[in-house]
Amino acid sequence: MVDEEELLALAEDISAIGLQHPIVLDDRGRVLDGRNRLKACEIAGVEPRFTTYEGSNPNAHAFSVNARRRNITKGQLALIAAQASVYGVNPHGFTEESLPGFTEENSGRTLSEKAGVSGSRISQAFTVLRHAPELADSVISGAMGLNEAYKTAREAKNQADSAESQLTRLRAEDPELADRVVEGELTLTGAWAERKARKEEEIRQRKVATQFLCEVVPPLAQARGTNTAGKFDPEFVLPGRSITQEVIENAMTALTEMAATLRERDLA
Repeated sequence: MVDEEELLALAEDISAIGLQHPIVLDDRGRVLDGRNRLKACEIAGVEPRFTTYEGSNPNAHAFSVNARRRNITKGQLALIAAQASVYGVNPHGFTEESLPGFTEENSGRTLSEKAGVSGSRISQAFTVLRHAPELADSVISGAMGLNEAYKTAREAKNQADSAESQLTRLRAEDPELADRVVEGELTLTGAWAERKARKEEEIRQRKVATQFLCEVVPPLAQARGTNTAGKFDPEFVLPGRSITQEVIENAMTALTEMAATLRERDLA
């Protein structure tokens, strides 16, 4: 919409000479072109005239008839053109899944030619629509420049790319944690904190197990051929360390399992 001063001037003009161009509606009665004229007619007390757009792309029509009427910057024009292109294909917004056959590269070249702005401006506009769509209205209204919005969009894109990379790495290291992030149970930061805690606990357990085996297995191996068992005397058994047939069998099973594990790890 134009500012109040321009709107009053338009109303005076319509009051003096009438509405020169009818207000264009789409097939649902929404205004495609002529919002300012419609408001000016209300102010002037003049009955507006309407016509219905009969083409197949109302968004493109709205852009084409308005783009060069307004005193707007190249940045605004680029974003308006990109937005009209996107919503002309898909009224729900910019998502690759819902835009079959749509590519920024092809559309960008066409928009650059039709809108009369550089391809780099169009590219910036698409980046804003994809990664910071909440800033689009601010750019179009002139409250924010396209360069500023693009900078914010680039930062959001870099963060998204970084997050995707981290999630891919997390899935490789700990799929269960990655699934919890995707399902919304954990933030990515929280998942990595838990992953760190799990790794530290894993290292602690490996250290304890290794030290235990180093204390137990070598002395046991040294008992081979020494008739140590023949000198065993229950009178000198340490508290809680009694040796029974069951204990011996369990020890033999443990040694067998240990040997198999070390062979699998190529450490035997």
